[in-house]
Amino acid sequence: MTPKKSVLHLAIPEKIKEILYILERNGHQAYVVGGCVRDGLLGRVPKDWDVATSARPEEVKNFFENAGYPVWETGIQHGTVTVVAQGNPVEVTTFRVDGAYRDHRRPEQVRFTASLKEDVGRRDFTINAMAYHPDSGLMDYFGGERDCRQGVLRCVGDPDSRFQEDALRMMRALRFSSVLGFPLEEETGKAVLRRKEGLRDIAAERISKELIGLLLGENAVPVLRTFYPVIGVWIPELLPLVGLDQKNPHHIYDAWEHTLHSLLHVPPVPALRLAMLFHDIAKPRCFSLDEKGIGHFYSHASLGKDMACAIMKRLRMDNTTGERVALLIQYHDADIEPSPKMARRWLSRLSPEVFFQLLQVKEADCLAQSPDGGNRLRALHQLRSIARRIVEEGQCLSLKELAVHGKDLQEIGILPGKKMGETLRWLLHQVMEEALPNEREALLEACLQRGKDTAVQGKFAGEKSKQGYKRKG
Repeated sequence: MTPKKSVLHLAIPEKIKEILYILERNGHQAYVVGGCVRDGLLGRVPKDWDVATSARPEEVKNFFENAGYPVWETGIQHGTVTVVAQGNPVEVTTFRVDGAYRDHRRPEQVRFTASLKEDVGRRDFTINAMAYHPDSGLMDYFGGERDCRQGVLRCVGDPDSRFQEDALRMMRALRFSSVLGFPLEEETGKAVLRRKEGLRDIAAERISKELIGLLLGENAVPVLRTFYPVIGVWIPELLPLVGLDQKNPHHIYDAWEHTLHSLLHVPPVPALRLAMLFHDIAKPRCFSLDEKGIGHFYSHASLGKDMACAIMKRLRMDNTTGERVALLIQYHDADIEPSPKMARRWLSRLSPEVFFQLLQVKEADCLAQSPDGGNRLRALHQLRSIARRIVEEGQCLSLKELAVHGKDLQEIGILPGKKMGETLRWLLHQVMEEALPNEREALLEACLQRGKDTAVQGKFAGEKSKQGYKRKG
């Protein structure tokens, strides 16, 4: 098959061109390949530049070391050498053909080849199986340019074979579909659903990375709507949401559709998208009907937090993200009065960053319910406005923002220890409740008065104890 020629002009950085030309001056073919070519066709700025060459890895290493480039043997047994050009690592891989795959993930061996067509023919999708050279232009053997132009994701060759070789390609397909907005070509989509069980052989970290990439895409919702059985291989807890009639006047969607609609209303931030995916995950377990036939989901936020934590641990997500998602789920259904006192309490409890994310989660949850949620939305907007003013004014929300600290308390006779900690927390509470101004003199005076009151109460209690002892005697 003769590759399709194109008038494409790809703006290749000079450092990448120099790598190509060094390989050519040594008698070898060299092209930029894969995602960088795809992104160039789509008008996107490539994040990484990968080079494929007919040179063997040992030759590549020698060529660039002789030219003064640092070289890393990152995957030399599979044909990959990393060349550091102007401080940037660039992977240079020998044209190769993959042997039989093991565990639905990696080829047991590779065979080097002099054929570019054989090299790109082993790749996953047509849009990733193109090569480009600034002189010879685009090399497209499998219709990748056509599929880019038509906006479709298609496997190179037989999709069942591609996914049986490397099951992670199924999650990559869903991620590409979400990020690029390309629906899966019909046979490719059917093969993903047929071969989904192969994902069980993939490492959790790999699944997690692709899942988050999928969730951050602009088209995550249609992908999740169609391919939820694939996600369910690793997160079966999501499957009972599908078709679950909530039997509640506040909800016009089943639990899964509500989840998808809520996901549309938060920005593409990992913790927010994960929180929306999992926020109602406990509803099937908490569902109950009252005497009027209305559905309720008591304690679903608390149980949902525990279930989400277990899922994120299973997927080996980082602790920082996991803790944030857990907080957002735990409090997503909390009733927070739109008042300065309540706003300060929650800002102090969660931190301003987490609290404003919680408001985003609550708003998204509300927008995905019945249209009669106007009052709740207005209350959330009012609460957000109050909280913003509190933060902008620099109002006291934590111990470090108090006008007094440990040294100040020592000056009035309160020694470091349990009592000092209790006193500082009491002062913070008084300031946040507007019972005291956040001013040094007023706070110290309150401490002294509190000490006197405590002493009087202690003396009074002691006298009563003595009297009681005497009466008893």
